[in-house]
Amino acid sequence: MKPKLTVKLLRKEASVFAESESTHAEPAIYGITDGKAVGTYLEHRFQTYLYNKYTYEEGSSAKGIDFPKLNVDIKVTSIKQPQSSCPFKNARQKIFGLGYLLLLFAYERIDDHQTHTARLNILHGIFVEADKTADYQITTGILNIIENNGNRDDIVAFMQDRLLPVEEIQLLQIADEIIANPPEIGYLTISNALQWRLQYRHVIEKAGKVNGIYKIR
Repeated sequence: MKPKLTVKLLRKEASVFAESESTHAEPAIYGITDGKAVGTYLEHRFQTYLYNKYTYEEGSSAKGIDFPKLNVDIKVTSIKQPQSSCPFKNARQKIFGLGYLLLLFAYERIDDHQTHTARLNILHGIFVEADKTADYQITTGILNIIENNGNRDDIVAFMQDRLLPVEEIQLLQIADEIIANPPEIGYLTISNALQWRLQYRHVIEKAGKVNGIYKIR
């Protein structure tokens, strides 16, 4: 019987995988510049690696994240522009976090023109706790308002300036929630879109330096 995958094991195996994958030469991605295709390739490689060793529930588009029982989603991105998209649920995600943990692989692709293979050198493997997945500028801005004795109106005005996609009555409810339970500082940059656009430079800079952002490679 294969052991059951846990978050602790996932972190450990992600570190092992990132190191071994960084030396793997692959003809299927040689010359491929489509970041989504490269990301899908790497995710499938990691899932296959895990499936051969552990039992776990695989994610699906309906469930939204890669490891629904563990509440973890994988993000793969090129180091040239470390960003990806994720499903939009509601504006609260910018303030209180996405609601799940992130496992981030940031790679550089190196083509070998002699062998017609490519290698994904995983420069950063990072594990981000759920409470660190909010937007950096919004959470730091809100905490500055609270520190300066700001009130509900100040917080609402700030959120309106940030063009959060939410109705005014919900803004008031969120402001009350913020006052009662101020958010943690998040380390993503989250852009408004039909899907959230996540950018990871803060995460990469803070990995291993901030509690809840763990550098695994």
